[in-house]
Amino acid sequence: MNSLAAFDPSGLKEGMKICAITMVYRDYWALSQWYAHYSRHLGSEHLYIVAHGHDPKVSELCPKANVITVPRNDLTGFDRVRGQLLNGLQDGLGALYDWVIRTDADELICFDPERYANFSDLFASRKRASALFALGMNLAEMEGDPALTAEANVLHYRREAHFSGHYSKAWAVRRGTHLVRHGIQTAPERLDDTPFTFPKGVYLVHLKYANSAALIDANQHRTLIGNAGGRGLPGKAWAQADQDASRFYAAFRGLKELDWPLAERRAYRRIKRDPVRDEKLNVLRARSVKFPFRTTVPKWFENC
Repeated sequence: MNSLAAFDPSGLKEGMKICAITMVYRDYWALSQWYAHYSRHLGSEHLYIVAHGHDPKVSELCPKANVITVPRNDLTGFDRVRGQLLNGLQDGLGALYDWVIRTDADELICFDPERYANFSDLFASRKRASALFALGMNLAEMEGDPALTAEANVLHYRREAHFSGHYSKAWAVRRGTHLVRHGIQTAPERLDDTPFTFPKGVYLVHLKYANSAALIDANQHRTLIGNAGGRGLPGKAWAQADQDASRFYAAFRGLKELDWPLAERRAYRRIKRDPVRDEKLNVLRARSVKFPFRTTVPKWFENC
């Protein structure tokens, strides 16, 4: 399990309460990274993990988190039901916390330390917002990178990244704001006026491709679910999980390399200027732009 730095409550502004929630099934390596990361920032007692099916290993890996177990006997409408469940839970937590951070177990929110001292500082800079988006990136394992131990902080050992519109997701909400399809749902009459709050220097780091050994394990259950034949199950990326991974790595290696300042600036400007306002679902989200370049993240990511 990851070693955790002692939580310093002075990092939270007076009166500001923040928690984080995720849902997981057997993605143990990613969950350990999630637990270590958000424990450092928020304190383990403010983490909420929804275990999709009884799994004592979740509590073993995350001993000080709040673990909620839900049934796994019916996977019909997988993403829809999962989203409804998490939106309900985050609404409840919103009665106790000012902000609820919600990411998948393989997603870490990192921020530029020259812009924000901590999460409280970040949220305080957007007092009127009801939700925040982040610039998404896939962090990738490259040939020659060391294998990761269970205790290793992935941000110390992986530096190559590819910006992603798909993962430029909404990741933090106030009570009453629901996350849908990587964005936020609004009332129909408010869709055009809802702000796309996309602060500079905030990144959603997607870890799916950062540990090839862990990915092989995780793809076993993704493939089973994707090919189960039920209604509303995850699509091709899960049904053909191994092929999806192979395609990603092949495409990633072929991308041209840009220095971080230029790559980050191009990606941020492109995502910010043209969000999607989906009138069918009443959802505001980032456009799923695919960028033709990769980059090396700055050294400060190691201390995120």
